Amino acid sequence: MATADIRTYIIPEEFAGKRLDQVLAKAWPDLSRTRLKALILAGQLQKDKGIIGDPSHRVKCREHFEIHIPPPEDPIPKPEAIELDVIFEDDQLLVINKPAGLVVHPAPGNPNRTLVNALLAHCGDSLSGISGVKRPGIVHRLDKETSGLMVVAKTNEAHHFLSAQFANRELSRTYQALAWGIPRTLKGTVEGNIGRHPRNRKKMTVLTRSGKSAITHYKTTKKLGQLACLIECKLETGRTHQIRVHLSHIGHPIIGDPLYGKRPQTSPVTKLLLAIDWPKDRQALHATHLKFIHPTTKEEVAFSCPLPKDMENLLKELSCISDEKKSR
Repeated sequence: MATADIRTYIIPEEFAGKRLDQVLAKAWPDLSRTRLKALILAGQLQKDKGIIGDPSHRVKCREHFEIHIPPPEDPIPKPEAIELDVIFEDDQLLVINKPAGLVVHPAPGNPNRTLVNALLAHCGDSLSGISGVKRPGIVHRLDKETSGLMVVAKTNEAHHFLSAQFANRELSRTYQALAWGIPRTLKGTVEGNIGRHPRNRKKMTVLTRSGKSAITHYKTTKKLGQLACLIECKLETGRTHQIRVHLSHIGHPIIGDPLYGKRPQTSPVTKLLLAIDWPKDRQALHATHLKFIHPTTKEEVAFSCPLPKDMENLLKELSCISDEKKSR
């Protein structure tokens, strides 16, 4: 059973007079101020062996604090009848077309209504225990607001086999993205280590001295004037937010990306996104192709799916804006 994380901190002279939650957030940057406030209000912080429950307490030099961080709870996901778009299925695996808005596995803020809950309902007891309790069958993942193809293992043997392909970069994944602007080099490779952003823990970023190796091959497949383009991206590695980070890094963030992209303030584009009711947090990114070796037949299998309707509509409208500008 996991135990609580116990940390101690003695207030240095330069922090005297500051708010307690602000000081502790600087002392323990892996804990957000919101998280620290919740722990303090829950009675998990002690000052000189007595509980202190006021996050706004003004600290004094040499005050001694001890915080108890309870171990995270790992609830067992339950089956939920959520419709799945199944592209292929046999006794070893299934390939699905994940819609935007569906979280892959339970996490803080999304304890249910996830792909895992849907898979447990679809596959029954056969899925339980494969690759762990919280992520049964999951070999790789897509961000919540990214749509497209995913492969899911239905047996331990299939999971080990597919995971090995993923680790060895043998599982091929291709994406289509609608991005702002036109790259100067229409086809190329982005190489840059990706790691946690030093100032925003929700974001990933390209780092020079740390992070993990990340390689994205891209090709511009359609220009939409100078406003935007359709880009095909093929992953050589699989880092968190990789395509989103790399396209933003080269100056062409994905349309609609709430973390890495900024919406141009030109009137036609603003009106367009409002007119088609483009979702607030939906990045225009879709996994269109998936290729791997089947764990039983040992033969290569490939799957594809077209752009979803929301991206097709956005592409059509952006094309119209581009054509109107050309005709002027």
